[in-house]
Amino acid sequence: MEDDIDKRFIRTNDRIRAREIRVIDDEGQQIGILTPYDALKMAREKNLDLVEISPTAVPPVCRIMDYGKFLYQQEKKEREAKKHQKTITVKEVKFRINVDDHDYETKKNHVLRFLDDGDKVKATIFFRGREMTRTGLGRQILERLIKDVQDNSIVEFRPRQEGNTLHAILAPKKDAGQKPVAPQATRAR
Repeated sequence: MEDDIDKRFIRTNDRIRAREIRVIDDEGQQIGILTPYDALKMAREKNLDLVEISPTAVPPVCRIMDYGKFLYQQEKKEREAKKHQKTITVKEVKFRINVDDHDYETKKNHVLRFLDDGDKVKATIFFRGREMTRTGLGRQILERLIKDVQDNSIVEFRPRQEGNTLHAILAPKKDAGQKPVAPQATRAR
């Protein structure tokens, strides 16, 4: 409950301005509804702080705890959560409408490698000058790419024209990032 509180808005000790508050002691037991003065006196007797953990409740809920230790534990949890986050980057692969088959295959392999690494891929086709009259060719190239990598990807954005570029965004499938586990061989007895 107290993990989702932003530490800039937590009221402690003398900053608590409610007439009466529901108090929870340092072991997690409910004491009851007291005035902030009485609750603060109890907290100071135990050499702890009175911390408002649910200001929107009626009456507000306060807890007797070591505030410094609480902030340290909260920051420790945030750092731990940050370690386990995977940042998704968007890799871009650029095509031209007159792409050769070998070049197309090479770029398709790049797209597959990026998807296997768990990155999103933005496939882009640039049109220059008179190529703008041939946007259908560009759309065919992107549709072919989508069809070729459909086993490893999800189409986030279908091919879309913006100015002189045509692009599509592909995301990896959920199970694409994990390597398949080889089944163990069973021994004959």
